Parts: sequence; C-alpha cells; structure tokens
Amino acid sequence: MPPSKLDSLYRRMLITRFFEKGWGKPENLHRVFQFRKIISCRETCFKLVPRDYPVEITKKKTYSDSTLIEGNFTTPLELHMPGVVPEAAQQAHFQLLLPNKWNDEHHKPICIHLAGTGDHFFWRRRNFIAKPLLKDANIGSIILENPFYGLRKPDDQIRSNLHNVSDIFVMGGCLILECLVLLHWCERNGFGPLGITGLSMGGHMASLAATNWPKPLVLVPCLSWSTASAVFTTGVMSQSINWDMLETQYYSDGQYRERLSKMVTIVDDAFTAGQNFIQNFNRSLHELKEDIDDTRKIQSLQCETHNNSVEDGNNSIFLSKSLEHNQVEPNREPVPLKDMLDKNVSCNSNLTLIQPDTAERSALTKLMKFILPASSQSKSKKIDITKTNWWEREALQFMRGMMDECTHLKNFSVPFDTSLIIAVCARDDAYVPRDGCSNLEDIWPGAEVRYLDAGHVSAYVLHQKLFRSCIIEAFDRAKKVYEKANYKDFSTAFK
Repeated sequence: MPPSKLDSLYRRMLITRFFEKGWGKPENLHRVFQFRKIISCRETCFKLVPRDYPVEITKKKTYSDSTLIEGNFTTPLELHMPGVVPEAAQQAHFQLLLPNKWNDEHHKPICIHLAGTGDHFFWRRRNFIAKPLLKDANIGSIILENPFYGLRKPDDQIRSNLHNVSDIFVMGGCLILECLVLLHWCERNGFGPLGITGLSMGGHMASLAATNWPKPLVLVPCLSWSTASAVFTTGVMSQSINWDMLETQYYSDGQYRERLSKMVTIVDDAFTAGQNFIQNFNRSLHELKEDIDDTRKIQSLQCETHNNSVEDGNNSIFLSKSLEHNQVEPNREPVPLKDMLDKNVSCNSNLTLIQPDTAERSALTKLMKFILPASSQSKSKKIDITKTNWWEREALQFMRGMMDECTHLKNFSVPFDTSLIIAVCARDDAYVPRDGCSNLEDIWPGAEVRYLDAGHVSAYVLHQKLFRSCIIEAFDRAKKVYEKANYKDFSTAFK
C-alpha cells in the first residue's frame, strides 16, 4: 500500500520546525552516547533508580467514580547526567486516575501513558484513554508529562519544536528512568499488574522504558517504530527538520564528523541486506535461469536467420569480427557499464555494442541485482540524491546513525515477558516508513503485532477504541500470568 496522502498533507499544514539550533553541544552528545550503553542494559539501568525513590503527592481530588491525584519528582537523569536536562524539564509531573472502588482488591491494574508528538499537558490522554479504561475495565492510569512539553517546556521553546537533535535523546533518557520511578512507586503502594502504553512517539518511548523492568510488564505501543532513524530521515517528519542548519553545523564543526560520527552505528543495513538475500535467493536464481534460457533461444534464432540471410543488414549482432583481436584504443576513456546498457557505444573503431533486446535487458538487470549488495541498491531510498555535497550526505547518515544508536530497539534489552506485548501499526503510515527497518516480531520474539489498513493520522483519529481494547486484552493476559504463577496479591508478586 502507498503511504497515506493524508499524513503528508497534515504534516505540510503544520508550521512545526525541528532542530533549529542544530545537533546540540558536542560534549552533551558524547555523554549521551556513553550513557546509552548503561540505560540500554536492564541489569545496569535498573540499579540507577532505588525502590524508595522520593515522589511527592501535591493534590488529590475525589469525584463520583474516580479519584485524581497529582504528583511530581526530580528526574533521575539530572542526578546521573548533571547539566544535560534543561532546568524547566528537571521536575517530572504526573496525574494518577484511580477508580474509587476496585473490582478485586488483589487486582489493581495501573497503566502509564506516555505522550506522542505535540501532546502537551494531561487532558487529551486523560479524557480519550484513561477515563474510558477506568470505566470499561477498572484500570487505573498514570499520565506522565513529557520533558520539553507542557509544564516541562523551556520558556524559549515554541510549541513542540525541539531546538536540538540531542533533545530527543534527553527526552528518552528522562522517560526511561522516570517510568522506573513510577513503577517502583506503584509497587510500594500495592498496585498491579503494571503496564506502559503510548501513541506514536509515546509508543516508542514506552517500548524503551519497558525493556528495563525485570518483571512481567504489559506493553502496548501504538503507531510506533523499531527505530527513529526512518522517521527523521525518510518519513514525512523529515520535511519539518532544519536540514540547512544541521548540514552547515556538521560541515563547519569537525567534532561531529571526526569524533562523534565514530561513536554511532547504523543498525538495519546489514540486517536487511542479509534478510533480502535469504528471502529472494531461490526466486531470483530461478527467474535469472529462465531469462538466460530465453535469451539463448533468441540468440540461436538470430544466428539461424543471419546464416540464411547474410545480406540482411538489419539482423542484430553484438560483436564484429574484430572481436578476435580484442584491441582497445589506448587513449580512449573506459565506458561505464550503465552507458553500455542504455545506448549504442563504440569501444573502439572496429568494435560496436548495440542495444540489447527486451529479454536480454531483463536478464542483465536481474543479474546485476543478484550480484550487487542489497544495501547499494537501496541507497536511493535512504539517501536524498538531491544532496550533492559530501557533508549533506554525511549529515543525513550521521542522523541515521545517531537515531539508531540511541533509539533502535536492537540496542536495548528484550522485555522480560514478550507475551504481554501487543503492538498496533498502520500499514500506510507515512510518518513511520517500514521499508528497510527491522520488524518488531524479529527483535522481540513472542510479541504480537496487529496492523491497521490506515495511515498515521487516520489511525490516531479513528481507532482510539481499538488501542484501548488492546490495552485491556494485554492486562487480561497479565492477570492470567500472575494466576498461573499462584500469586494472590499483585503487589508482592516477583519481589
């Protein structure tokens, strides 16, 4: 299915423009890349947040069927990486929506909701997801404010326009550790089973956060991705990036290309090339053999026709009699293979290669596709060919490498229990291109992925009920996991 035109139209209507100030400070990026190796490993990341991490409750209001609690705490990332988190974002704010009465006092499910791009404050997630979950399934919700959004937005930031590329990684690092704080707090207060969800960017942040919890955890990422590299380099979101600033900064400051570029790795190229080779090997070889056989038949027929009618100058031949000498003029420039295939080319005064017919061209094309590496064939999809300067192309690849290094799920631990994962993806998503990207099922065996015949925007608007039903189903699975393990109280399970 082609990418959704509605997604492209919607993105063009928005005046949001990302990364107006460039990549971010080189020293901050260096620290982020090094810290990524710590928070991407469950054993090391889990130790960064103690079970009794302080959380302050600031407000409590009771309604007829629910109770709304507000609280805050200092983001742990500021403690481990001082100076990286902007002052306005250092205090994490959240709302907790609880039913006034639980259906089962030993079963108190709580789901953490992370914000998608542009989802400031709490009201949208509270009204569209949290309240219906409470009403339909007696599931409580924690709504966490994203860094750089709402109450945590720096004063000089306009709307959701992050100033630097590094802000994305700071946001992710904050949310990973903040979710650990909230999960510990829920356990201390007797809640469980626990889960995390989110839409779009929030879904990916939820996936990253879930990798570091060493116990069964519900995870429902909706309209998210396995890596942010495709989103910011080939998806419609890339149209809102200030590439001129990034390319100029990359060219003028050698720290980005000489030091930082060596710290990042593009994940999917080799993986995808290997997959394509395995999947297409037998089919390509069979088709190639058929095309070569057809070509030989045509050539044999041409030879017979030539012998019967030598005087006919219209018969196609590839090489003149001078081929026996195999001499090439020493001063003549070599002819590119592409030009030799596309038009008649004279390699020397006596040797002429003429236009192949359709069958021959088909055979040659398949042969070249079979011989050439998959990654070299797909570069045109990943690299903007209009970028003619080396620093423009390298800046784009640097963006891919950074995003893969810090956001690719392959660089993080596999969640403790993948059977509690239900991901929802849109087939026609123009925000989240899937060509050349790893599938979630391959990264996390046992996870379930469901697909919608919709684009990113239409799925977000029209399928909220489906997202909620997947959350409810995943929590039902979690209840069965606990029951099978003979745990009668979720708050004491897996301690």
